[in-house]
Amino acid sequence: MKYNRANLKKLEELCRDLGYKVRYEQGYFQSGYCRVESQKVIVINKYFDVEGRMNCFFDLIPGLPVNWEEISTEARHLYQSILDSKTKVVA
Repeated sequence: MKYNRANLKKLEELCRDLGYKVRYEQGYFQSGYCRVESQKVIVINKYFDVEGRMNCFFDLIPGLPVNWEEISTEARHLYQSILDSKTKVVA
């Protein structure tokens, strides 16, 4: 997946489909993002460029719970491609 604003928007939409609000704020996050589980909010450091923001989503999305009946087919494919790329890096 290329690092551009269109793909960043797709990742943001995927998180919204999973029930999370995405916010960009300044903060002292250890890894660039913060997930507030009880409120279903994802906060990403607003000073990151597109590549940094997308990398945060790539790290974060595999750990989010998924209700397969509530997300679209396009979102399923995107989620699966993120999982596949994550396993390729590990393997």
